[in-house]
Amino acid sequence: MEQSMLDAAQVGGALVRHHDLSLIGLFLQADIIVKVVLLMLLGASLWCWAIIFEKVLRLRRLNASAAEFEDFFWGGGSLDTLYDKLGPNPPDPMSATFAAAMREWRHTSERGPVREDHIKASLQQRIERVMSVTIGREMAAAERNMTFLASVGSTAPFIGLFGTVWGIMNSFTAIANTNNTNLAVVAPGIAEALFATAFGLIAAIPAVVAYNKFSSDLGRYADRLDAFSDEFSSILSRHLEERT
Repeated sequence: MEQSMLDAAQVGGALVRHHDLSLIGLFLQADIIVKVVLLMLLGASLWCWAIIFEKVLRLRRLNASAAEFEDFFWGGGSLDTLYDKLGPNPPDPMSATFAAAMREWRHTSERGPVREDHIKASLQQRIERVMSVTIGREMAAAERNMTFLASVGSTAPFIGLFGTVWGIMNSFTAIANTNNTNLAVVAPGIAEALFATAFGLIAAIPAVVAYNKFSSDLGRYADRLDAFSDEFSSILSRHLEERT
């Protein structure tokens, strides 16, 4: 009995020495399926962090540009002067919304005075429509890659779980091959399994947190654009009434 326990301990010690349980060692010694899972999760995590940094910088620029534009807009200057200053390629969504409305306003005004009520109503509707379309297009560009964050946040734990199941299967295979239930025999497979689980969580948690944060920030920015659109529409409506 004692000899059997000694033999098992010696076998276990040899297996522990054979298997490197460091992070790099676990990856290099992992099954090919587990390696593919880990590489997929690593790539997804790196891409998520690239999106996170890009979104942080983009939102900062968008809010700064909107604040700068609002200072000019409410500064009491001429709308035509501001429109000419922006040029054909406005630098941010709010100025693009303003430019789209002014473009439609000028296009109608160049045809002559607008006096009929039905023409005024039609112009008002067109201006509101072009601003709505511009906001939708600009927000779609600002929200690009958000679906990737959502996808990684929802699927990465399950991809890691697949690697976990595969690692546990390897542990049972090792038990069957050696007829030994010593912890040293199953430890490498269990370590692979837990490693895959950890990688899944490492990829998913930042993606979920970032998605929720950016969704909230982009929602507030969209509300800011909608508020500006409503205010500018009211200003143009007053100009139309003054032309009566």
